Amino acid sequence: MRRVLIPVSLLVLAGCAAAPTNPEVTFHADGKTINVQPTQYCDLHSENCDVAPDAVGVLRVRPGKPVQISVPGDLADTAWSVKFTYRNAQGEPQEPLRSRLFTERDPKYAYTLVLPNPDDQLESVEVQQYGARIEAGTTGAFDFVARGTWVLSVDDRH
Repeated sequence: MRRVLIPVSLLVLAGCAAAPTNPEVTFHADGKTINVQPTQYCDLHSENCDVAPDAVGVLRVRPGKPVQISVPGDLADTAWSVKFTYRNAQGEPQEPLRSRLFTERDPKYAYTLVLPNPDDQLESVEVQQYGARIEAGTTGAFDFVARGTWVLSVDDRH
């Protein structure tokens, strides 16, 4: 058996290397900006996940106002979309909506979320990055499984 000796100085350097960080998504609304860590970030097969349920960002967004979303290159170069919930002017919850799917064929680094009607109130925004895993949905269609999720909760006080 051959023994390999590693100098102590190399061991110290290896121990000081920074661990890779999960990508952040930036949300901007009403003149305020917040960087948000993922509430879930998994490997490419949507397994081995880091989960941080407290990573939810909060921004105040007035009715009808857009939210601008910026994503880093390692997210823009993959498949991702934006899912959001909102209420109409009467305060009634509406069906959640989703942006189109952005892919590596047409990388998108920013997206402006505009609600369907000028008096609608945004409630939450979720940026979802998709991995390689696909599962059968309840309707028989196939769905990509989210690899990463970044969540913005909306403060709607006026």
